[in-house]
Amino acid sequence: MRWPLLNQIARRDWNAFGATAKSPDADRLKARTASADRVVDSICPYCAVGCGQQVYVRDEKIMNIEGDPKSPISRGCLCPKGSATFQLVTGTHRQQKVLYRKPYGTEWEALPLARAMEMVADRVQQVREDTWEAKTPAGITVNRTLGIAHLGGATLDNEENYLIKKLFTALGIIQIENQARI
Repeated sequence: MRWPLLNQIARRDWNAFGATAKSPDADRLKARTASADRVVDSICPYCAVGCGQQVYVRDEKIMNIEGDPKSPISRGCLCPKGSATFQLVTGTHRQQKVLYRKPYGTEWEALPLARAMEMVADRVQQVREDTWEAKTPAGITVNRTLGIAHLGGATLDNEENYLIKKLFTALGIIQIENQARI
């Protein structure tokens, strides 16, 4: 029989959950993730919800990213942004190098990562030294800098935010906020 409804009636498959729901090609098709060498559990990087993801890897390259059904948070579901994570990490549009534009410059130049990190560290140290406040005008010890502030992204997990808060507090930075609260 070719008509699905007639197949359902003939096979008593009233909800069409059995063989009547399959096409002739269904048995020969396989999920694209079936050829993965391994599956790595991960967390979606987009927001503070922390939906679980499964990253499918073949030949040490990411081949697919899906929701993790074992996750108590998302139970295998991902929002549209989380579903697009594969494109985020494998897209050809993604920058693969550090770009720097000098103050008042009009062109970007590529820098080695080590050099960029040194520049950031030097600037943090310089601003901290230039704006350090050991005491208020009233003589109260504060040991802080108001020259640096931090607005964190919601893609960091609790442990990463904890470490960032510890680092910035140790540097005397008191203006620390996270996008997840905004």
